[in-house]
Amino acid sequence: MQETILSYSDLFRFTQSVFENIGCPTGDAVLATTVLLSADVRGIDSHGVARLTGYVRLYEAGRINPTPNVRIIHETLSTATVDGDKGLGLVVAPKAMQIAIDKAKLAGTGWVSVKNSNHYGIAGYHAMMALQQDMIGISMTNASALVAPTFSTERMLGTNPICVAIPAGEQPPFVADMATTTAANGKLEILQRKGGEAPLGWVQDKVGQATPDAHALKTGGALLPLGSDRDHGSHKGYALGSIVDIFSAVLSGASYGPWAPPFPAYVPMPQNMPGEGLGHFFGAMRVDAFRPAEEFKQHMDNWINRFRNATPADPAQPVLIPGDPEREMAAIRMQTGIPLHEAVVADLKALSDKLKIEFNY
Repeated sequence: MQETILSYSDLFRFTQSVFENIGCPTGDAVLATTVLLSADVRGIDSHGVARLTGYVRLYEAGRINPTPNVRIIHETLSTATVDGDKGLGLVVAPKAMQIAIDKAKLAGTGWVSVKNSNHYGIAGYHAMMALQQDMIGISMTNASALVAPTFSTERMLGTNPICVAIPAGEQPPFVADMATTTAANGKLEILQRKGGEAPLGWVQDKVGQATPDAHALKTGGALLPLGSDRDHGSHKGYALGSIVDIFSAVLSGASYGPWAPPFPAYVPMPQNMPGEGLGHFFGAMRVDAFRPAEEFKQHMDNWINRFRNATPADPAQPVLIPGDPEREMAAIRMQTGIPLHEAVVADLKALSDKLKIEFNY
């Protein structure tokens, strides 16, 4: 496998130029780029610049509005429903999360459900916005229907991620950012680029049998809920994905379940869609709405330290805290650069040629 290392700054300049090229104001282009590259920096390569061409195609298909009027259409003191006006989810989501944070400052907690949006990058970016305010952040979104419920062969749910970010004191924050499937679709895409096979339990074929075929989704297969099969708890992953779908889309007025808009622009939109666009859900909870923030953070440090020192099954592999691998990867990549698979580099080069934007690699 060949990889090209690009600096964060070079990749940022190129990505910002792409978003400006499709009509995003500079401020929104910078925000979208920051959110998108946070995935690459944290090692979640499936949700970073590898998806940049996909956003451009959605714009070209008329499904992304580069100058959205992101607005509250219903609210109470601690809640709001936001219409994303078909904007980039990379722009809509952080603006909606900021509304949740602002409401939490006043009411102790803030909850925002969003409709009429698009793919929002990694859930972690939005949840982690709350950490700077000594708040707990929650972020979730529904997504393209690629996941079969337990006992089904039909694709009904997306990978529907959940992130919860919790501040600590001297220790780094606890950040649990996960799909509600055994593996995210982006990991399949990475395997496809590398010509690899999928571990059994990631996907099933069109008749519901486990398969290692990383291309199974292209032949009628489906991703599997977290747990893979009923004996290993897939009904729990199915339930979690359903909760995300309901909070993000049924609650906001977005399209849900099998009607969620597909990310690939070439995939036809579902018929008889019950709502508008993709949906997200955000929460912000002030720690001091429950106990003094410094006291809480001291106890979070104690919690983290105790779990870090849990007896490891393998002395060579210490116990990790959610968020550790991504934080460690971010420290490395901000110093050494971001590795891009040759297929992603080729994709970005084609995009640069098409849009007449310089791409140094």
